[in-house]
Amino acid sequence: MSAYDRRLVEHLLPAVWDAETAYGIRNPQAPDADMPKGTVDPRTAGMLFAHLADIRQAWVTCDLSLGERRALFLRYALDWPDKLIAARDAITDRAVRYRLERGVGKLAAWLNGVDYVDGYESLVGAD
Repeated sequence: MSAYDRRLVEHLLPAVWDAETAYGIRNPQAPDADMPKGTVDPRTAGMLFAHLADIRQAWVTCDLSLGERRALFLRYALDWPDKLIAARDAITDRAVRYRLERGVGKLAAWLNGVDYVDGYESLVGAD
């Protein structure tokens, strides 16, 4: 079982809406291209595609508010900046950041099988 932190969730989110994004996502466990080849741990070699399946399932199943879903979609599917999302939803930039923070936190908690607690990062998901 792999621990999902905020960084990994944010890295994978664009693939929820664009399947071709997966071709541009680098496997975090893979060595740099310019590094000598070594042995590969078969337990982690195929994790990227498992992560992509998990993030898609989390998006469908996780208990996100409409505002959180909209902010996550506008940021990670359409790559909108905070100011544009705020103008579209008639809210402040700070409210956008709060929705994004909560949304990513809820997805990470769901993926890790723990309850999300607002304003608290579990030791597993903390950066």
